[in-house]
Amino acid sequence: MSISIGSHIPNATLREFVYVASEGCPLGPNAFQVSELVKGKTIALFAVPGAFTPTCSEKHVPGFLEHHAQFKAAGIDEIWCVSVNDAFVMGAWGEQQHVQGKIRMFGDGSAEFTKAMGLELDLTGGGLGIRSQRFSALIVDGVVKQLNVDERGKLEVSDANTLLKQVQAA
Repeated sequence: MSISIGSHIPNATLREFVYVASEGCPLGPNAFQVSELVKGKTIALFAVPGAFTPTCSEKHVPGFLEHHAQFKAAGIDEIWCVSVNDAFVMGAWGEQQHVQGKIRMFGDGSAEFTKAMGLELDLTGGGLGIRSQRFSALIVDGVVKQLNVDERGKLEVSDANTLLKQVQAA
């Protein structure tokens, strides 16, 4: 069963590659509990089937980068990108996409978060294993306020423009 509007986002471990060590966050991959990260925050989250894939790299991430300032002005504390990839891959992809300081790139390497959301996509037939469906969500203090799930192979409702309009209307 997939998560829905009004549901609490499930707790899971997401991993982020940290390029600059700080108190509590050493250099390299760091594990974070979703339940802790969302407390008291408003998050624009989008998930993609895979890092470095054409639609994700050419349209999905760039859309959220382009509208970063508008999301912030509308009250978004953080923008997250989640993919069933490891933190090293997500860090390299974020570096290639120039997201530092704008989008947090979280690896869900074992699809723990994706499966808990009920939004996994089985692409084993194509050699890609279990991935995430393409979706976006507005999360306010751990509660899903908006959820946009694209049909397989599409980028029509989980894009930055759609979520931004929803955030601005909230």
